[in-house]
Amino acid sequence: TPSRAWRERIGIVLQECRMQPELTVRETLEQYAGYYTEPRPVAETIALVGLEQKADHRIGHLSGGQQRRLDVAVALIGDPDLLFLDEPTTGFDPSARRQAWGMIASLRQLGKTVFLTTHYMDEAQRLADRVAIIAGGEIVAQGTPETLGDREVQPTQISFKIARGAEPPLDGAVAGPDGTWTLTSRSPAEPLHRLTGWALERGVELEGLEVRRPSLEDVYLELTGGDASEELGSG
Repeated sequence: TPSRAWRERIGIVLQECRMQPELTVRETLEQYAGYYTEPRPVAETIALVGLEQKADHRIGHLSGGQQRRLDVAVALIGDPDLLFLDEPTTGFDPSARRQAWGMIASLRQLGKTVFLTTHYMDEAQRLADRVAIIAGGEIVAQGTPETLGDREVQPTQISFKIARGAEPPLDGAVAGPDGTWTLTSRSPAEPLHRLTGWALERGVELEGLEVRRPSLEDVYLELTGGDASEELGSG
């Protein structure tokens, strides 16, 4: 049976948490602090999650993003070494998600280990040092966001549009039905240099020019066969 000391080293933020709506942020954290032998100071924890202006507001009056910050504060009040975050930004608007990312990233400065589960590939790519993809209940790939699924050695795609009738000086470039040219290369610097030089010499616009490596989402879909129900965990 895990000891009390062992349990106090772990903090958990579930996908959905329910706090007492009539209590304030400060009162809630003071209550949870009482469950631990050496809790983190309440005021310090409130500041860490960015709720200083809402410290004396009742929980029932907080926005969804602010309540999620409180969930993280409750998990941190015991000053754990390991923090589990279960899809902490599900349902957030883009602004709230970016703010939550900043808060989660700041936990590194506290020396905490964060285990994050998410369906957002950009979230894992932004926050994680290591990523694991789970399919069918098993880990099918793990590594850094840059190397997962050999992402760092997969071909880069160069795409652009030019005036109809013009043909770029790129062997292997293919024109699509919408007029978009695409070239896939493992060494994109040379063909990109040749393309831009050619365009500048002739005054040709490279409309929508994009140089794109396979994203973490591309790797995820390839490894899971496109099954969106699978999970991605990151640390």
